Amino acid sequence: MYGGVLGVCGGARRRPRAASRAFSRTDNVAAMATNASELSGIPSAEIGVIGGSGFYSFLEDVTEVQVDTPYGSPSDSLFFGEIAGLKVVFLPRHGRGHHLPPNRINYRANLWALRSVGVRQVLGPCAVGGLRPEYGPGTLLVPDQFVDRTQARVQTFYDGYPLPDGSVPNVVHVSTADPYCPEGRKAALAAARGQDWEPVDGGALVVVEGPRFSTRAESVWYRSMGWSVVGMTGHPEAVLARELALCYTSITLVTDLDAGAESGEGVTHGDVLKVFAANVERLRAVLFDAVAGLPVDGERNCPCMRALDGLDPGIQLP
Repeated sequence: MYGGVLGVCGGARRRPRAASRAFSRTDNVAAMATNASELSGIPSAEIGVIGGSGFYSFLEDVTEVQVDTPYGSPSDSLFFGEIAGLKVVFLPRHGRGHHLPPNRINYRANLWALRSVGVRQVLGPCAVGGLRPEYGPGTLLVPDQFVDRTQARVQTFYDGYPLPDGSVPNVVHVSTADPYCPEGRKAALAAARGQDWEPVDGGALVVVEGPRFSTRAESVWYRSMGWSVVGMTGHPEAVLARELALCYTSITLVTDLDAGAESGEGVTHGDVLKVFAANVERLRAVLFDAVAGLPVDGERNCPCMRALDGLDPGIQLP
């Protein structure tokens, strides 16, 4: 159930924006998606936050909107609001009440829904277990790599199966050599340091199928490979975001030492929630400041936004 946070809108300050800029093909796509959202009566936002375990609300004074996608319904409604003058949309990854285990989340619908309302930057906070003794409860780690140990998750939009409108996606191979947005990682790290929370810069997040926690043998193996933390929801979110040319940043909060890094009885669901409750306010502040530090309004200039350059998806992206 590794996965999340709890939050309410707060007082991060918006950075000054450039007065003029070049307008690229990618900017045009973003603008069209946003305009389409507004014309349909659905609010728009350029920044999305996907919350996990214990993270079922994030914004105050929200507009709640139910959306559907060619891949089915997302985990819950979309909740629109503002942080520091920026339009933000929140989606509870497990649904309100945590009714979706990590292996049953409709990750494709979640990412498609966010892009359809104009989102181009995604923050994905999640709870994880530490694989090293120095990564104890309360550690904030911003990974730069992940390792996929899931077993049965759909992890691409480009599988050749027809969509409801009759269009057929082409087979597309995107690079995930560096799966997280470099600009988003910078914003997250700076936000954490600004809150006097020295984060771990980089490391590999091992994503397991869940919903069970690791055995000691599995955990010892992950640690022996040099990996840093283990969770259940970081994949396929990052890959699907890259396939839609979205920027995706994972922000992990260690809630426990994993089975191979401790000698007790192992982690429990209650342990995870208890540590989250103790760190909610700090993590909330980090997320607010990270949102304010993200490049938006055409300021993006990272590999994520160019992930589909020269490729033909074969389908109309939202």
